[in-house]
Amino acid sequence: MNGWREARNILVVRLDNIGDVIMLGPALRAIKQATPSARLTLLASPAGSSAAPLLPWIDDVIVWRSVWQDAHGRVPFDPARERDLIERLAARRFDAALIFTSFSQTPHVPGYVCYLAGIPLRAGESKEFGGSVLTTELRGAPDEMQQAERNLRLVEALGYPVTNRRLAVALTPDDRAAADLLLADIGFDPEQSFILIHPGASAAARRYPPERFGDVAQLLRHAGRQVLLTGVEREAELLEASASHAPGVPCLIDQTTLAQYAALIARASLVICGNTLPLHLADALGTPLVVLYSGTDYEEQWRPRSVPAELLRRPTDCHPCYLFDCPIGQPCLDIPADEVMEAAERLLAYRKPLHPVRQLAGGGHD
Repeated sequence: MNGWREARNILVVRLDNIGDVIMLGPALRAIKQATPSARLTLLASPAGSSAAPLLPWIDDVIVWRSVWQDAHGRVPFDPARERDLIERLAARRFDAALIFTSFSQTPHVPGYVCYLAGIPLRAGESKEFGGSVLTTELRGAPDEMQQAERNLRLVEALGYPVTNRRLAVALTPDDRAAADLLLADIGFDPEQSFILIHPGASAAARRYPPERFGDVAQLLRHAGRQVLLTGVEREAELLEASASHAPGVPCLIDQTTLAQYAALIARASLVICGNTLPLHLADALGTPLVVLYSGTDYEEQWRPRSVPAELLRRPTDCHPCYLFDCPIGQPCLDIPADEVMEAAERLLAYRKPLHPVRQLAGGGHD
């Protein structure tokens, strides 16, 4: 396919969050399986780059905070900085660049950067005209397409066969041992399963109220379940709000590496979270999920594909809104704690439900 299968020094562009990089796994695996001698370099955001050690198909990482992904105006005006990126890429003499984007993003800006860096093959998916910036341009994918499938669609179009479509992450024995040690330190019985609850999400509009997360944790604890609340330092206030409604439930804030956190998810019997990173890690590691899925996005775009899961959302006329902040009080997440508890108990009782994803509250497809 126009030299793609002959490419051996390949740049992979994905400049979003950690979960977006995790969802690249099946596409990267397909490239490596088809051309084992190819070297894959990931161009990633500072956050996204932390996922690279979990994906064994990545050989190198270039960390970059891109102006074209800057949704909040935090990247300063500095054209020399952008020229420096072009020079850095040119020095690597890449044969090809695969530009992975979501349904709403353009590949043409990073494609032009790759063009200026002298990369002869450039592929991406686009809704708009971009001239000859891309040498291979896909069109026509529906917005609702699941992101991992969107990534796979691009590599398949370039001639890479796909034999495994599942997410996967690589954990070391040290990662698993560190997770077990953390559980022992907080007094968990290693013979008893536990439930991991993650109240945070990068966008406020995607966050189930933290106090209700705490109510869910307390209900599960009263039912005899071991429950663990988790988050990172910037989510400390959310964790404190959840913990205030769940006295006695331990809380881990920024006490693990990403790999160790993934190992905790692998050990859990169930994960309860919003549409955020733990969803994708659990899907990759085979841990069932209850997802408080806000109306910001189509469920089809980011839902788990490989594990038993229940997605909870109230139907609203504004779905999908794609907002970072909800101006009307998040009616899509007006779900009582006892309803979340019931979904959790169903999954704990039936590890392999009839449907791999069962969406509740009238929010879409079974």
